[in-house]
Amino acid sequence: MRALLVVNPAATTTSARTRDVLIHALASEMKLEAVTTEYRGHARDLGRLAAQSDDIDLVVALGGDGTVNEVVNGLLHAGPAPDHLPGLAVVPGGSTNVFARALGLPNDPVEATGALLDALRDGRERTVGLGLTSGTPGTEDEAVPSRWFLFNAGLGFDAGVVGRVEQHREQGKRSTHALYVRQAMRQFFGDPHRRHGTIVLEREGAEPVTGLVLSIVCNTAPWTYLGNRPVYASPKASFDTGLDVLGLSRLSTPAVARYVTQLLLSSPERGPQGRHAVSLHDLTRFTLHSKAPLPLQMDGDHLGLRTSVTFTGVRRALRVIV
Repeated sequence: MRALLVVNPAATTTSARTRDVLIHALASEMKLEAVTTEYRGHARDLGRLAAQSDDIDLVVALGGDGTVNEVVNGLLHAGPAPDHLPGLAVVPGGSTNVFARALGLPNDPVEATGALLDALRDGRERTVGLGLTSGTPGTEDEAVPSRWFLFNAGLGFDAGVVGRVEQHREQGKRSTHALYVRQAMRQFFGDPHRRHGTIVLEREGAEPVTGLVLSIVCNTAPWTYLGNRPVYASPKASFDTGLDVLGLSRLSTPAVARYVTQLLLSSPERGPQGRHAVSLHDLTRFTLHSKAPLPLQMDGDHLGLRTSVTFTGVRRALRVIV
């Protein structure tokens, strides 16, 4: 087997020595080419080259969710073809690693490498569904390029929090849960739309859902992790179904306190509920519109402002070694 290892040297939970150990362990089992990313988007370019190659069987992403997202967007640049494209393997190296943990992989990179080698020896893999976003025809965002996401996306409040965190990371601050909490509070008090939402969800065959302040799109559960605690925004979400949506139409102080508590106490059986909460399961295609431009995030990556985004759940999009 020939494999390409895409290494993010800025991965927050791996040192240079650890990465060298992992590379030697993988190279002992396969013909391995390791490439270190040098710029934003480099992992996507490497994934694309692997997809166009005739002799690469596997792409291993060593890094956080952002690195994995880039690799996947490169692999699927021409669309999904699970039986003909290289498979994907993940060695978690970020601060949260939602995708790897949702697949059942250990959060420790050394243990995850051992699990990956066991899976390769045993021939274990699964084909997972992914989310795809695109510009909505007839809107000013029509020309926005399509982009794949692995586990979640968001338009509105949560994307604003992600954007604030990215600004601080660019200034050299580490991505910690405390940083997210601080920026969530600042986003809450600075959001002019938190009492009167501008987001409308439209899907074929159903009445529009209007007045949303927050819209979280999930492709799997949990939505994220707080340390070792999983958080379930849409408990029924799965890599084997379409997309799930949690929408909130009010973010007053009492409402936020209630929904944050529900998220902290969420489980695979129960997520946030209430008169201002909308939960939709297994959607194939829908569009989120907003009268005012709102921030968009995918897999924890802030993508700027949008007024309209179309989401598609694509089943059986990618082979993953697990």
